[in-house]
Amino acid sequence: MPRKFIISLLFIFSTWTALAQEFNCTISVSTPQIEGTDRRIYQTLQTALYEFINQRKWTNYDYKVEERIECTMMITVQDRISTDEFKGTINVQLRRPIYKTSYNSVLLNYIDKDFTFRYVEYETLEFQENNFTSNLTSVVAFYCYVMLGLDFDSYSPNGGTPYYEKAQGIVNSAQSASERGWKAFESLKNRYWLVENLMNSSYSPIRQFLYSYHRMGLDQMSENVEMGRSEITQSIEYLRKASREKPGLFLLQLMMDAKRDELINVYSQASPMDKTKAVNTLKEIDPANNAKYDKIMQTTTN
Repeated sequence: MPRKFIISLLFIFSTWTALAQEFNCTISVSTPQIEGTDRRIYQTLQTALYEFINQRKWTNYDYKVEERIECTMMITVQDRISTDEFKGTINVQLRRPIYKTSYNSVLLNYIDKDFTFRYVEYETLEFQENNFTSNLTSVVAFYCYVMLGLDFDSYSPNGGTPYYEKAQGIVNSAQSASERGWKAFESLKNRYWLVENLMNSSYSPIRQFLYSYHRMGLDQMSENVEMGRSEITQSIEYLRKASREKPGLFLLQLMMDAKRDELINVYSQASPMDKTKAVNTLKEIDPANNAKYDKIMQTTTN
């Protein structure tokens, strides 16, 4: 075999192995409430979803292996309605690495309870962006695009817009679907409203928060803790602005659910003045959890 051809093959192989798809997503399918011996279908579904997410090309970017987005999708099947129809929940968790640390910050941790789907064992999982063909793949793809949007927003101002638009396209295609979770009138806390909140300019401060908090705040703390914390203090003002625009906003609640414990840790070693300022702001944004923010004032600064 000619040497040049061998070198070419090695170059192609090394380039292929150096690049990867966007997601490093862990998938689990559990059935705690379902009895029976036909368990193989759930393992097959788990494998099929793993390949659907991790082997699909979701963007125009080439990711290195170490750059892949870390996330988890945990599907809990609560009822097997028929041979190929299932009902349950899907818990979506997204994490973002923080610069020069081993720490991963949670960007999203949400349980979608409106999740019914059909699945035939070994059947190829089909998905078309502008054509609703499967609730299973449409829901999973929707959250993949939302996660891409959140991740991009955390690295560049409004960087996630193209992926929220993709998610919104899935919502639009699903308006005639019989399954719940896609329509505005069904609930104020579902897929429709999640992407609506992300795309609504009235709530754009939340997306500003994503960049300011992560890129200017947490990413700076490894080199200058006080400067990073100061940026975080400024960033939560964006959340207060969104809260005053619409108290109880769905997207804001999701953001606080993801960040609440982290914020308590960030301010546990702050100065008394910074603690007081942060606690007052956080209590205004998230009044249902005032007692948790009181823990910040109870910690002793070294």
